[in-house]
Amino acid sequence: MKRSIRIAAVFLLATVPAGWLGLKLVPLPPALLHPAVQSRELTDRHGVTLREVRVDERFAREISFAEIPAPLQHAMLAAEDKRFFQHHGVDFLAAGRALWGNFTHRRITSGASTITQQLVKISDPRPRTVSTKILEAARALRLEQLWTKEQILAAYFNRIDFGNLNVGIGAAANYYFGKPLGDLSDAEAAFLAGLPKNPKRLNPHRATRAAKRRQEVVLARMERAGWLDATRAGRARAEQLQLRPPQRLFRAPHFVDLVLQSLPPNAPGTVKTTLDLDLNRFVEEAVREQMARLHGKNVKDAAVVVIDNASGEVRALVGSQNYFAPGTGQVNGAWARRSAGSTFKPFTYLLALERGATPATIAADVPVTFPTPTGSFRPENYSHRCYGPLRYRIALANSLNIPAVRVLTSIGGAAPLQQRLQQWGMTTLEKTAEHYGLGLTIGNAETRLLELANAYATLARMGEWQPYRLSDSAASSQPSIAATPPSRLSREASNLNHQLSPATPLAAWLIADMLSDNAARANSFGTQSALRFDFPVACKTGTSSDFRDNWAVGYTPEFTVAVWAGNFDGTPMREVSGVTGAAPIMHAVMVQLHAQFGTSWFPRTPEIVEREVHPVTGKLLAAPRADAVREKFVTGQLPPLESAADYDATGKVILGPEYSEWSASAQNGMTARTAVEDRDVPLRVESPLPGTTFLVDPDLPSSERVPLRATGPGEVTWTSDSLEVREVDGRTFVIAREGEHRITVHDATTGQTVETWIRVKTL
Repeated sequence: MKRSIRIAAVFLLATVPAGWLGLKLVPLPPALLHPAVQSRELTDRHGVTLREVRVDERFAREISFAEIPAPLQHAMLAAEDKRFFQHHGVDFLAAGRALWGNFTHRRITSGASTITQQLVKISDPRPRTVSTKILEAARALRLEQLWTKEQILAAYFNRIDFGNLNVGIGAAANYYFGKPLGDLSDAEAAFLAGLPKNPKRLNPHRATRAAKRRQEVVLARMERAGWLDATRAGRARAEQLQLRPPQRLFRAPHFVDLVLQSLPPNAPGTVKTTLDLDLNRFVEEAVREQMARLHGKNVKDAAVVVIDNASGEVRALVGSQNYFAPGTGQVNGAWARRSAGSTFKPFTYLLALERGATPATIAADVPVTFPTPTGSFRPENYSHRCYGPLRYRIALANSLNIPAVRVLTSIGGAAPLQQRLQQWGMTTLEKTAEHYGLGLTIGNAETRLLELANAYATLARMGEWQPYRLSDSAASSQPSIAATPPSRLSREASNLNHQLSPATPLAAWLIADMLSDNAARANSFGTQSALRFDFPVACKTGTSSDFRDNWAVGYTPEFTVAVWAGNFDGTPMREVSGVTGAAPIMHAVMVQLHAQFGTSWFPRTPEIVEREVHPVTGKLLAAPRADAVREKFVTGQLPPLESAADYDATGKVILGPEYSEWSASAQNGMTARTAVEDRDVPLRVESPLPGTTFLVDPDLPSSERVPLRATGPGEVTWTSDSLEVREVDGRTFVIAREGEHRITVHDATTGQTVETWIRVKTL
């Protein structure tokens, strides 16, 4: 017997060193040699968590060994491997005791796997066989040759399953208690340390008592090991645990969705976004309040974007009234393509100012028909009223359509406007300029609220374009939407921006001044609308046809606030315009920004001067007059001086022949100050032009009306053999129906008669 023992001892002394050296040939699990997969956490600009996003169907937050407080280390060692710092990967004493216990009880009562063995097992799961156990033991011994105890323990804490899709202690502490590791109490540390034994059976949300019993076992072991004295152990047992409800944070959902689409694949596990959560909550409430006020007007949704102009950071983004609303709640109104309404008009006027126009340049706000390659185009003002000669300041401030189209014509049509909008980040204008035509400035194209907001932020930066930013992660400034990739335009925009006119900053200053002029917009909006502030704000609204979309944008040097309101299903609102729908939200948010952060106004440079001009001609005055208006100009771009040729013998301003029809109508409010140039004017049909094709939509009764317009020296009458002619509120129409039709106009004064014809198709 003694001889056999001596032989075994000699054998062990000879083989153990050989085996220890042979461990170098044992390969470690490949997964163990790569960083653990981390879920993605998005925070607001102050570090407040917005959402955690699963990766590989789990939530995980990597922590370092230094972040694991001693009580938590002791709790885990007590629960899983109290001699962790004494063994070399396999605890032979514990293994022998477990083997004896399993033999005497004739069932498996303990596996005696060390933390190192468990780390190997979770890194390479295999069927539970004897050969698997031997391989895991060998790998554990090899791992202890390569890694320090601290590295192994940290890796274990990061990779062990704590249940409810939480992998790693960082994710578990946040999910169950909403705390960082350093804030965990002894009771909470022991509670968490007990869960990996059987995460499903010990699920705290379903088996609270079982999880509590396991915690008590861990506390008892900690006390026996000397890691807790009796007082601390008793206090930990008595502590009432405050588990968080079983739910995940889901804040600023549309914003987070957009960020996730913009992040590169290698974005860090924690992404700090540009959002201010408190501000975003204020915006969400402002949207809910306005939607409640408009409930009876069939307005169901709104979206808001707030941009910090200096940095391009998106401080707030709300995509709908309720992300969880059935049907359309998850549609992101900040990124959806919607009809632009009048929101492109400031950029049209900007281009005109860059080319030498001034806020006092006159636009003829009278009925006009423009020939286009696809037929005639006859814009109408929102109010269906014309105001005659208007300074650009008044025309823009009141968002009048006819002057805006005339201004677009003066700068060369749709192409320059489309190019500028693309330069400033608009990715929705993919079609040719000819496709949009002159209607581009009054809203026949689509835009995205986020991109529109950034274009206005460019105005606020005096023409300096930069991409908006959603997070600190590199290359995250643009969402990557497969259907409409912004990459080409976004890349080109930076280069094109350097080609802008040197006049852009001064022109942008004038645009801001015009848009902040509450008195100038009084004709359309009154003086007490939601566009009025107690501090300077440049404002613009927009309303698409049939009230399907409305917009409001406001900006100061510091912030741009853009709002869309409407219905995602495209149904029209009930007589809700931009100033009554979107503007109250914009107003509330801008007032909050002013109160919370402060706002200023654009400094006036020496190049901006003021002069008095005639209110109707826009020209500099040769002599003072009571009705003169003060206007701002760029030095060197002053309007001409008035002359005697501008007035008739009675002192009235002489208007050109294009004002004839308007001057004779009830809409002329300048009869005491103006007179139309007296000269023979031949009878001419302005609308419809010969061969024009009209499309009638049965769902839009207004599309059946074809306006009839002609200029001539006398009263005119219209007739048609095949269409009904009607007069409504002093305006003449024919009621269109399918086919080709001839229409005749007759001037009773001169006896002239002119004929035109149209083609009508039904959609």
